[in-house]
Order: sequence, then C-alpha cells, then structure tokens
Amino acid sequence: MRADGGRAWPWKAVLVLVLVGALCACSNTPPPPVVSSSASSPPPVTETPSQIVAAVDDIVGGYNPHTLADASTVTTALSQLLLPSVFRTDAEGEPRLDDSLMTSAEVTSEDPFTVEYRIRPEASWSDGAPIAVEDFSYLAEAMRSQPGVANSAGYELISSIEPGEGGKLVRVIFTEPYPGWKTLFSNLLPAHVLKDAPGGWQSALADSFPAYGGPFAIKTIDTARGEIVLERNERYWEKPAAVDRIVLQRADGPGMVSALRSGSAQFVLGGVNGNTRDLLSDLGDEVGLHSVAQPYVVDVVLRPVGPALADDKVREAVAALIDRNALIDEGAQGGDSAKLRASAQVLPPSAPEYAHTIPGAGPPLERNTKRAYKLLAEAGYEREAGSWVDEDGRTLSLVVASPGQKQPYQRIAQALSEQLIAEGIDVTPVQPPSRELFGSALAAPVDLDGGSAGEPTPVNGQVGIDIAVIPRAISADPATTAASWFGCATDMGGDTAGEDAEGDEGAGSSTSQTSSPTSKAASTSDTSPKTSTTATTTTDADSDAGLVTPANPAGFCDPELQSALDAALTGEAPLKQSLAEVEPEVWDQSVSIPLFQLADTLALGSGVSGVTPGPSLVGPFSAAVNWTRAPR
Repeated sequence: MRADGGRAWPWKAVLVLVLVGALCACSNTPPPPVVSSSASSPPPVTETPSQIVAAVDDIVGGYNPHTLADASTVTTALSQLLLPSVFRTDAEGEPRLDDSLMTSAEVTSEDPFTVEYRIRPEASWSDGAPIAVEDFSYLAEAMRSQPGVANSAGYELISSIEPGEGGKLVRVIFTEPYPGWKTLFSNLLPAHVLKDAPGGWQSALADSFPAYGGPFAIKTIDTARGEIVLERNERYWEKPAAVDRIVLQRADGPGMVSALRSGSAQFVLGGVNGNTRDLLSDLGDEVGLHSVAQPYVVDVVLRPVGPALADDKVREAVAALIDRNALIDEGAQGGDSAKLRASAQVLPPSAPEYAHTIPGAGPPLERNTKRAYKLLAEAGYEREAGSWVDEDGRTLSLVVASPGQKQPYQRIAQALSEQLIAEGIDVTPVQPPSRELFGSALAAPVDLDGGSAGEPTPVNGQVGIDIAVIPRAISADPATTAASWFGCATDMGGDTAGEDAEGDEGAGSSTSQTSSPTSKAASTSDTSPKTSTTATTTTDADSDAGLVTPANPAGFCDPELQSALDAALTGEAPLKQSLAEVEPEVWDQSVSIPLFQLADTLALGSGVSGVTPGPSLVGPFSAAVNWTRAPR
C-alpha cells in the first residue's frame, strides 16, 4: 500500500489506460452515446373500439320501416338503433312510454278524442335540429296519403295536429276514439331533411339515413361489400351506448356458422333454413339458439280488381288450385318460420290470443282441383288443349308478382306459378323492384269496368297484377292490422269508397277525391247489400276514365264488413266480436291466403353480453344500447 492511502494500481493496468487514451486522441470516431439508466416510454397504443359484429342474411337497400317495400330484418334493426319512438314494446309485450324521448303522452279529451304528446326539450336529431311537432305531422301525412305504407288505419282517424310550447307539445285530434293510439308515431323520421328531398316519401331512406335520433349513427353502408357499420351517436342526449361500434355483415348459412365458430361474429340473425339451423345447433352449448318472430306474415293476395279475378267464381277456383302446404314448405325451408303457420287472417301465430280460423275442410286448407274445375266451368271456361278458354276464345291468364328477388317471396311466387301452369292457367311472372311494386304497380288505378279476361290491363304503363306474394305488416293493435289490410278507403266527406253519393256501392263508382283522415265508421251503411269491390279513391281525371286506386294491396273492399272493422278500430265493439264476423267472410272471399309468419333464427355466441331475443315483433336490437363484449 502507498503511504498516502491511495489504492495501489498494478503497472500493467496503468499501461493499458495510457495506450487507450493515446489511440482515442488519434481517432476520428466519435465516442459512443451515453445510455440513460432509465427505461424509454413505449409508443402510444391506438385504442381499438369495442365492437360487436352480427352476421345477418342480407343488408338490402331501402330502410323505411313504414313501407311494405322495405320490410326486412335489417330495416327493423336499424329503426331500433337510429330512430326515436314515442312508445316501445316492453318485455311483457305492452307499450311503454320511451322516456328517453318523451316526458308524457296522454289522452286529454274524449270528445273530440285528443292525445297530447310532450317531447323532451333536449331531444334532437344528429344534425342539431330539434325533434318536434313537424316530425309527427310529416309521418302522419305520409301514412294517410302514400301507397304501400304499413298499418295506416290509425293515422287515417287523425283530423288535425296542433303545435305548442315551441314545437315540443304535439296535440293530435281524432275524428273517432282510437284505443290503439299508443301504436302511432313509432320510428319518427327527420321531416326537416326529408320533406323537400328529391323523390319525396317514395325515396325516403332508400340508401341511408340523413339524420339520427337514437343511440347510434351510421358510419358506412356498403351494400356491395355487404356491411353496415354503426357507431355511438355522440350527439345523443340520453344514456350513451355501452359499445362503441356495431357491425352488420351479410353472410349465407354456412358463412354464419363459420363466423360464429371462429368468433369473428358475436351473434347471427337471419331467416336460415333447417340445415343451417342444425349446423348452428351443432356448435355446442356455448351457442344459444332462439326464434325471433318478425312483424310480417307472408300472404298470397288474389286481387279482385282485374278482368279475371274480379269474378268471384274464378277467384275461388284459383284459390282451390293452390297447394298451400307446398308453398309453406318452399318458403320456410324447414327454418323457424315453418313453426309459425298462419291459419288466421288477422292475428299472427306469435300472438297469445292466436287461434286457427281457416275453414276446417277444403280450400285453402286442402287443394281441390275437382271443385276448381267446376267453378271455372260455371264461370264460362272450358279446358281446350290444356288451357282454360272462355266463350270468346280468350285464355285465362294471370300476372303473378313478387317484390323483386326478395326471399322468400320470389321462391313462393315461382312455385305458385308452376302450380297454376300445371292446371292449365297461363301465368306471367313479374318481379318489379319492391318500391315500384308497392308504390305504383299495386297502387296504380285499375279499370273494373273494362278489360277482357285473359289479358292483363295496362294502366299508366303498368301491367295489372292479379296475384301478389307479399308481406303483410302486423301491428301491435290487431284492429289496426285488420282495418289497414281489409278496409275500404274514404273520401273527403267520410263516404266509404265503393259507395256512390246515394249510398249504393259498386265497383268503379267511387266519388272520393283523395285519401282522407275522416272516419270510416260513420260512412258505412249497415244495410248495404254485400259485395266484393275495390277499396279505392279516385281523382277527377280517373273518374272520367272509370279508374280507381286501391286503398290496400289487395284492392279489396266489402262495405258490409267495413262496419265490423271500424267497430274494432274505434273500440265500439270488442275485437273478438268483430273478428268473429270478419275472419269467415274474408276466407270466403278468397282474397287473402296467409302462409306463415316470418321468423329469424338468433344464435348467440359467448363473446357478447346483453343480447336477448327481445320483445315480440321487435327483436334483439331494441336493447342494443346495453350490449357489451364479453371475454371468450
């Protein structure tokens, strides 16, 4: 050790240090960077939004929930996610005031029947416009005046809508009491955007939604890719959605099974066939399967407005040639719809009060070709060279329509056409786009006085449609369903179309000017002789030509039945009493042959929480604001 207390350094170490220092002094290489002893911060992580993916059978364009043309599972889903409603159906199937939109809705007068609605002051559309009285007025007017709307009967009883409190008070006055008033003003639309939009009502929500009043908003709609992306509506004034994003992806049956198995979709919802349902069931106990009844019944409508089917005997004969069981099999294909065979004209199979009303023997329960041939002979037709020909040598020919390529309607229409062709009836199948079918073809004026059997009558460029395979919308109020589907139109003075000014009814004798909100009940004569005629309105131009505009897709009106329909609608008579009169008569008229209620299969994976089948006729999307992802 050194005397100064310093550490003794070996002479070799000292030599190395001297040499290193000399080398550094002669080098151009910079010294190595100083390394901090503290760890560096990681790059910021981009947050992936919480997302729920649902595989659906289609994302077809056209999303107006108030039109038959746009009836679909995805339209029902989007209306629940994007549009405000005064009342919503609760788990027990009862209407419940939606307090996210409303502060109150109540009957304030019985004479005249008046309902006052108060909208929350902060309720607004996604573009900042308030949800207000104009949205109520816009919807009511469209439902009273536009063709192809679903369940319009209640709106037709409205005589006026009055504003108050800066548009947040809506006073609705009716011509008659309306027990089903809580079914009105669901899925309100943004009037300030749509009222002046190109194409008007018929183009409303054709491709997307211009504004939203619900917990979600549209990010993208890509029909080519088959995907709709919705995100939380940041301008929603109420409870925000628990999940950031919901994605609807189109998939066929095998694609649904694969998506659920892999976890790329958290649940699937669609009208799958029996084979796909079995494959979903085979995924195991972690996948929950449910049947979700839709608010639509598939109906075969024999329209009594053409030159052939205006004849009661011909219409009854055609109904007797239809193999209803085969059509149900073709349409349902073993899926959940097969369990909901519709054997009543008004109440759907999913209704608690549902009961069969279909006649217990013969058509349409059972096909009866012998009876059909007898009826055609009585109507003046003979079978020649495999075809039915009248005394003037004209072939019995019918036009059978379905809404575009929409399923199951197109498949059923094809099967129906084949059945009739096999029995010697000439059939022309047509598949106009849905909006054209309901907006013009089924609503076009028809000539009940002219035309010849065997030849469809072109009217305003449209070929007359004799039979249509279409959806019938189901209201939560059965009386509204019945009056909307089988009721007659009214004129400005309250007269039922089909009756002239002196009370005599007759095809083509209507004197009404436009659709009217006036009551049908006060106008229908109880003593009118029974007739099967067209539910119509006419314009002055049509009147000279003898043309009438159907008030419902079937073009059906029976003034004698109208009093029973009105009594149920206005609460004058119990529903059960009215249906006891309506049901057998409608079956006897051979105008409507219901097949089945549409039903989707809901398959839930383990990666989602809060999804349930939902209330009757509403479905799972009504509770989407509470959905969350669950760990797999």
